[in-house]
Amino acid sequence: MKLIAKLLAGILVGLLIGFYAPEWLARLVFTAKVLIGQLITFTIPLIILFFITSGIASLPKNSGRLLGQTVGLSYGSTLLAGTLAFLVASHFIPQFASSVAMNSQEGVKLASYLNLEVPPLFGVMTALATAFVFGIGISATEARDLRSVADQGRDIIDRLLAKVLIPLLPIYIAGVFVEMTVEGTVFTTLKTFGVVLVMAIVMHWLWLTALFVGTGLALGRSPLQLIKNMLPAYFTAVGTMSSAATIPVALQASKNNGVSDGIANFTVPLCATIHLCGSTITLVTCATAVMFLSEHLAIPSLPEMLPFIMMLGVVMIAAPGAPGGGVMSALGLLTSMLGFGDASIALMIALYLAQDSFGTACNVTGDGAIALWVDRFAGRQQDEGALAETAQ
Repeated sequence: MKLIAKLLAGILVGLLIGFYAPEWLARLVFTAKVLIGQLITFTIPLIILFFITSGIASLPKNSGRLLGQTVGLSYGSTLLAGTLAFLVASHFIPQFASSVAMNSQEGVKLASYLNLEVPPLFGVMTALATAFVFGIGISATEARDLRSVADQGRDIIDRLLAKVLIPLLPIYIAGVFVEMTVEGTVFTTLKTFGVVLVMAIVMHWLWLTALFVGTGLALGRSPLQLIKNMLPAYFTAVGTMSSAATIPVALQASKNNGVSDGIANFTVPLCATIHLCGSTITLVTCATAVMFLSEHLAIPSLPEMLPFIMMLGVVMIAAPGAPGGGVMSALGLLTSMLGFGDASIALMIALYLAQDSFGTACNVTGDGAIALWVDRFAGRQQDEGALAETAQ
């Protein structure tokens, strides 16, 4: 919650500097924004490489069908949630925000005092492919030394995010709003922010309703009771903005829904890493809005957007547990697949962080539905095994 307050303060400071401060101060804040942007660009491939490698290498071994079912259900939920978000956002955002779309305006262009380029070590897709090769390889060969390197690299990047990049984001956002204020496009952008944030939160609730209604009807359980039992996890996540910090509460909530202890202890911590339906809804909704607001970007069709949503479901494995980690992991795809520039990336970060707690709450609450299905499949497998033993 402090991060959200700092984000709002960054927006306010950016507006005040853009409107009332002398040009030298506006250029100084803009320079800070440029330098922080270079650091973010440099870090993106490292996030993908170390977090995905470590995540794949640390998946539970000897779990067989149970692991496959959990991963498949989680990815399917994330993919469907992202597709629903795009269909709704691409239809309603142009209608609700058509009167405030960003027009071509000739304003004063700020120049940075210092232009320092810090190119990344490798591209986003190279990092993703390398992460899968080494993650699967480490898992298959049990290469302890390489796994230790991946884990330690993940910890270093996590520390960089938590101690440097995330605290610098309010300054970065302030620089972006200084730029938009000077160029005369800030009010059209702010008017759309509210529509997008409300739309994302409503879609979180719609997706959770669909998950638990479908699960309840299929399993012969009351959807209202299932959702009620998961509410403590939802509100804990709203307060903490962290899936990892909510695991104990989500575990107890899943057990209250009748999930066996063994299945809950396996699926809930795993889903906290791989099931990010709420974050995906937010990212897709915000990306659609930013494309609508940007002159050089156009909202794609569903077939054109599907590859991005599918890759997003994979890259979300790399999302760090820190607030804002989801959008930091997705920045590489936004730039490489959707063509986002610095200004578009900054808008994405601002929009995402403004509702990060609700996206996290949707993630962990949805984990309860995944746990119910895995428990059902595990029960069927036990029944089949018992029948086979009886037949013999």
